[in-house]
Amino acid sequence: MASATRSGSLSGGLPAASGSRFDRRLAKILQHATEVFWEKGYEGASMRDLSRASRMSLAGLYYYFDSKEKLLYLIQKYTFTTILERLRQRLQGVDDPEQRIRIFIQNHVEYFLANQKAVKVLSHEDDVLRNGYGAEVAAIKREYYRICLGLVDELKAAKGLQFSSRIAVLSLFGMMNWIYTWHNPRIDANAGELAGQMGDIFLYGVCRGRGSSGPPPKRVSSPKVRVM
Repeated sequence: MASATRSGSLSGGLPAASGSRFDRRLAKILQHATEVFWEKGYEGASMRDLSRASRMSLAGLYYYFDSKEKLLYLIQKYTFTTILERLRQRLQGVDDPEQRIRIFIQNHVEYFLANQKAVKVLSHEDDVLRNGYGAEVAAIKREYYRICLGLVDELKAAKGLQFSSRIAVLSLFGMMNWIYTWHNPRIDANAGELAGQMGDIFLYGVCRGRGSSGPPPKRVSSPKVRVM
């Protein structure tokens, strides 16, 4: 890798559209690469396919990226880092444990619906990365999981609940992660409404679980956050 490493603009994994010329070029290449991987699959895509889609010469593409694995790595790193950074920004200044979980759900659902092709690539090519790339992306995903686990633990402590935080978190991800496979904008609600309903299903189920009693808690209105 030549310029993509030398520039230093990949720290944090975010090629900003408003950044340097290199950042803007990289963002556009990743967008085209996502389209190719979505259409052909990782194994079916070639560097020649990627060069045609990005309108770069094959030699030019190899100058920036020594393999298609590097492109997949950058797509995954960019996606997960974006989700994490936006989540942290939205959680700032919010103390209510239920509201914080709702923010987590809305942030996740919004991104997945707005970037369905990238999400499909991430889901279907999850175990492809090698040579340390997979370990780096896995570390970002573990951090995301730990944040969600912490939010659930906060809710348990605040409400005196008893249940497995791990099972609750994995169940929540199971509900959110496959939305790109079934969401139909013509008949299904938008991201905000879906996040609210998923929050109701998750939170009210949790709050009526083992160790709790009484009627479901009053719903906390969904947070007003910037649409991604």
